[in-house]
Amino acid sequence: MASALPARALMSIGEVLGELRPEFPEVTVSKIRFLESEGLVEPARTPSGYRKFSHADVARLRYVLATQRDHYLPLRVIREHVDAIDRGLEPPAVPGERPRVPRSAGDGLPGPRALVPSSVELRLSRDELVEGAGIDESLLEQIEGYGLLAPVRGAPGSSPAYDADALVIATVVAEMTAFGLEPRHLRAFRTAAERETDLLSQVVAPLLRQRSPQARAHAEEVAREMGSLSLRLHTALVRARLRDVTGT
Repeated sequence: MASALPARALMSIGEVLGELRPEFPEVTVSKIRFLESEGLVEPARTPSGYRKFSHADVARLRYVLATQRDHYLPLRVIREHVDAIDRGLEPPAVPGERPRVPRSAGDGLPGPRALVPSSVELRLSRDELVEGAGIDESLLEQIEGYGLLAPVRGAPGSSPAYDADALVIATVVAEMTAFGLEPRHLRAFRTAAERETDLLSQVVAPLLRQRSPQARAHAEEVAREMGSLSLRLHTALVRARLRDVTGT
């Protein structure tokens, strides 16, 4: 285990004492070994048996020592806190409380404003879309042919225009082709999006039937909020499935 980390990232037990003693003057080698025997820290070992501590080990020891000093908690309770930290939870802020799910647990998921339209309405010609997405006309024809994007509706007789979503779709499809996928392989994404929006439309439809400006504004707000929730759910499900696929 020790060989898996750079030597400079690991500390001897004496170096750990030097890190901890300014804050915890009473800490000793025996104390650190005792906490190790209690399963509160698990330093790496060199082939000759010497303990080597990572910065994470030192942070763990600092938490254990501070909790003992400030809250007089028994090691059994502190071990529960440490186990919670290992699982990504936040330790209790007040003794007696339970560990908490961190507010950052949803980081990386689309936020509530993910579906709010941009203040600038992008309108691209076909040539501009091809250039902006870094694709050729042939790939764009395939993307359109498999229903992944289409021009936005304009005034009668006007040239086809493509919006910001079309640019994102074309760019992402182009990037996915680098992994051997073709537009025909990506129809499942379109089908999934259609099914999700069909489900959301069932929630919004009663509001739209009221036909008042207030009801329509509320319907748009509900649609965006539900759409954002749908994106968050979809992202989390894909992320969980990827862990199964990669085994990580």
